[in-house]
Amino acid sequence: MAEFNRNIWAPWRMDYIRSLDGDATDDGCFLCRYWAAPVDDASNHVIWRGRSAFVLLNRFPYTNGHLLVAVADHVGEFSELSDEQLTELSRMVRDGVGLLRETIGPQGFNIGYNIDRCAGAGLPGHLHAHIVPRWNGDTNFMPVLGGVRVIPDALDKTYGQLRGAADAAGLRAPD
Repeated sequence: MAEFNRNIWAPWRMDYIRSLDGDATDDGCFLCRYWAAPVDDASNHVIWRGRSAFVLLNRFPYTNGHLLVAVADHVGEFSELSDEQLTELSRMVRDGVGLLRETIGPQGFNIGYNIDRCAGAGLPGHLHAHIVPRWNGDTNFMPVLGGVRVIPDALDKTYGQLRGAADAAGLRAPD
């Protein structure tokens, strides 16, 4: 009987890995730019802001509704956060899950942080959480075989749904 190779080759990833030389500075950080420009929230897909953190749609999602929850400050480690920042970040993750459940109805979630490049952080200097909605049967081999992800809804449409629901729920910075 023939023995099968159990490796999965993804050579397109090497271009991405090689592009990660050096850390992004505050000036080159899209999260810092988005935080500094609340007037551009709609075009940047920022769903809501708090005092020290904000929630936005990921422009390169794993699935429909993939959210990022980021602190305002350009810090890359939990140890650099105040208790207030950490609390707000955690509340926004919780509220992001609730918002996604209400608007697009996922059956589960992957929630996580990628700390430093070797752990997969594309932006290691700016701490942020990923909330990835999941549905039964949503895993497929398109990313492995075709190098693509299938996202079933338009980013702007999903943003509109989430932003409207966030506004209706009163998710915004406290006075």
